[in-house]
Amino acid sequence: MRTILSIVLLFFCALTFAQTTITGTVMDNNGLPIPGANIIVTGTSSGNVTDFDGGFTLSTDSNPPFSVQASSVGFSTEVMEVTANNQKLNFVLQEGSILDEVVLSASRTPERIFESPVTVERFGLKEIKNTASADFYDGLENLKGVDVNTNSLTFKSVNTRGFATFANTRFMQLVDGMDNSTPALNFPIGNLVGMIETDVQSVELLPGASSALYGANAFNGILFMRSKSPFDHQGISASFKRGITSQEAAGDNPYTDVGVRIAHKFSDKFAAKVNFGYLKGTDWAATSEVDKIDPTRTRANTNYDGINVYGDEVSTNIRAASGLGFIPDVVVSRTGYNERDLTEYNAQSIKADWGLYYRPIEDNSLEISYVGKVGTGTTIYQGTNRYNIDGFFQQQHKLEVKNDNFFIRGYEVSDKAGDSYDMVFTGININRAWKSDEDWFGDYIARYAEIELSGNPLSLSTQQKHDAARAAADTGRFLPGTPEYKAAFNRSINDPDLSTGSKFQDASKYFHSDANYNFSHLIDIAEIQVGASYRKYNLNSGGTIYTDNDGPIEYSEFGIYTQIQKDFEFNEDMSLKLTASGRFDKSELFDGFFSPRLSAGLTINRDHNIRASIQTGFRNPTTQDLFIGLDAGRAILVGSAPENLDRYVRTFGVSQVGQDQFGQASTVTQTGANAYNNSYSANSVTDFANSGNPALLEVANPDIIKPEQVTSMEIGYRGKFNKLIVDFSTYYNKYKDFISQEVVVAPYYGVAGDNGLSLAAIANGDFQTYSAYTNSEADVNSYGASLGLSTKVFNGFDLSGSYTFTKQDFDSETYPDFQTNFNTPEHKFKASFGHTEVFKNFGFNVAYRFSDDYFWEATFGNGIVPEFHTIDAQLNYKVPSLKSVIKVGATNLTGNEYFTAFGTGFIGSMYYASLTINNL
Repeated sequence: MRTILSIVLLFFCALTFAQTTITGTVMDNNGLPIPGANIIVTGTSSGNVTDFDGGFTLSTDSNPPFSVQASSVGFSTEVMEVTANNQKLNFVLQEGSILDEVVLSASRTPERIFESPVTVERFGLKEIKNTASADFYDGLENLKGVDVNTNSLTFKSVNTRGFATFANTRFMQLVDGMDNSTPALNFPIGNLVGMIETDVQSVELLPGASSALYGANAFNGILFMRSKSPFDHQGISASFKRGITSQEAAGDNPYTDVGVRIAHKFSDKFAAKVNFGYLKGTDWAATSEVDKIDPTRTRANTNYDGINVYGDEVSTNIRAASGLGFIPDVVVSRTGYNERDLTEYNAQSIKADWGLYYRPIEDNSLEISYVGKVGTGTTIYQGTNRYNIDGFFQQQHKLEVKNDNFFIRGYEVSDKAGDSYDMVFTGININRAWKSDEDWFGDYIARYAEIELSGNPLSLSTQQKHDAARAAADTGRFLPGTPEYKAAFNRSINDPDLSTGSKFQDASKYFHSDANYNFSHLIDIAEIQVGASYRKYNLNSGGTIYTDNDGPIEYSEFGIYTQIQKDFEFNEDMSLKLTASGRFDKSELFDGFFSPRLSAGLTINRDHNIRASIQTGFRNPTTQDLFIGLDAGRAILVGSAPENLDRYVRTFGVSQVGQDQFGQASTVTQTGANAYNNSYSANSVTDFANSGNPALLEVANPDIIKPEQVTSMEIGYRGKFNKLIVDFSTYYNKYKDFISQEVVVAPYYGVAGDNGLSLAAIANGDFQTYSAYTNSEADVNSYGASLGLSTKVFNGFDLSGSYTFTKQDFDSETYPDFQTNFNTPEHKFKASFGHTEVFKNFGFNVAYRFSDDYFWEATFGNGIVPEFHTIDAQLNYKVPSLKSVIKVGATNLTGNEYFTAFGTGFIGSMYYASLTINNL
């Protein structure tokens, strides 16, 4: 009996460890090998990828007969039957078009771009490897309908369909399902702590509202970045890039970008990977001395406020300050420091991530993974002020369980501000460290009064009197480079109290979890998905950004959604796909909101698809909209969460006139509630100051903020005419309760609208300017269209081009002071021309972009962004024996410097050479 049992056990062990091995090749229809093609045993997770010569070897526990599938981006998918061990399979994949590429983002399920119910842009491995831009993230600006605004060399903001600022809370950025926005700022900071290029599998971008599937922040669009799986892409790959950046203001400076990826599949059940990236360069220097308010003004003007000059934001009316009638009734600002004296323009990014992946069940797609990401960087950020982000640190940790039908994930994102500081307040407080505002204006007034009381013996003009007064007040001022200046600078950037310093301090975080289940394997009548998400914020800036002096601020939100998708096959030449989805979201601070989406896609003759969709979306006010409490110099920013209004408290000094003539105390205490309950509009105060007519004053008292809503309609067409691919879309968005900021003035005494004491406060300069967060009464609409064309010419050369039209509409006559921050050119044109193999192993690509001029408006300042044209180009040579590519390239080849936002540095040129190893 024991012998029989042993034989049985040996038999079953033999079955368990028996393997089927197959070999083969994957070629295209021209007989050329396809490296990196995926080879998978159908219905299992067993697979491999082809080598540079298109060859593969695959061992599996499956016993014949079974099917094997070969696929590669840009080619058809083919399936062959395996009937015996050691069988050789020779796949031939037909070259497809961009319409055949598969996307996941549009419906949370794999589908061809051609059949997507909404507009979607894809940036795959081919496009990444051949981009003419310096890296893959910069290459996104060549996609149809996409805007990339350059904050600095390492911080770029992606947006679609208008309403763009660097603090772009309307646009989401997901990396392997994780939100990449920073907890402190509530928006993504480009790719500063994101992905390295050798680990990028694909990039997808959904323009427009996507709240029905992705929640409140998916308002203007979503960027999806997917990394390579270590089960499918193994080995060590690296990229080394070296070059220079060239700018008139900063000169020529070295640029280095290094990325390393290490991945290993230990078995069919366990794989791991590690990535590391390092970037070092010099940022685009911002050196404009043009006046922010009036470009015709120079430093000679008493109230000069240079765009990239800081410290001159501090100003006062010298007659009101002196109480002397012979002192001019003008506003005078302090002398500021140039930005280039307040930063070294270092641009640096160091990032790493790692992942452990476990598939516990053979021939099953179930996967359990842990992913960790850390990154630190130095860059320039432009928000209300200009900030030197120095040593900013962000980390993410994710646990996920998924298979082909579901996923459950949870992750935490936390940040630390490092040694970051506000350059505007650095300039202000270096001045104050030398001489207080009161003493400086006192010296200015004293010198001016001395000239007047002496009878002006030198017959000085008014301008010369002011010049003499400024020279007297500036005597002994700390000059850049001196020990006194350096000491005051270091004290300021290490002091988080904005009355004396400028340190940017934060250690905020948020926890997010979401889940999705697809019932398509259980229900045949339609594809049904359900899902949910939850997020909890923990704001912890120590009172330097938020009103969290007494401890962290916490609040949470959740959402649930479902989607039903049904295909109708009318005949071989016509089919219809209908999609309906809906999502309910609830923040603990606001009422719940339901976002539905309906779409239809009609496919004709497999080469033409017409789509239409209508959806509603919403976005909750951001953490800053709700809880900020920040003195930005010209105005104090106060969020409008009800509990926030009384949490922000400041004490201000009352003018001597206010004390003597109106019986006011020497100081007054205001809370954030004054901005919302006792204020005039700032523009009406300016009109009153210029005219002296109190009838021009308008009571503001803005409402506290609530969620913004949008209804979006879109029609699109995708089609193929022989070799010509056409992709067209047009949309119309209608906004309600548009979230905006309103600048208001709160008097120190009196009640706004009393026609008495509050008027005196305004006239005496006894008021504080606030920036309040509220919703506009204006009906805001935006609309636009995009047309993309691509084809092959001259026997295999890739030629593509796109045109995008974007425009907003609101009643500007009724709301002349309303700013939407649309910040988008009306007309954009992009084109590219290239070949991946113009002759053996040699390829090239040239990209051209044109942007119409547009008006930029944001809290830092407003101004025209002139039209610009840029040309980027690259040449590449493959080294098959090393599985490597050598590339040389340049961006902005013409050397015509430009900028995409008011107040930033001019964008120069980049010249580089790179070597990418084992990443063909």
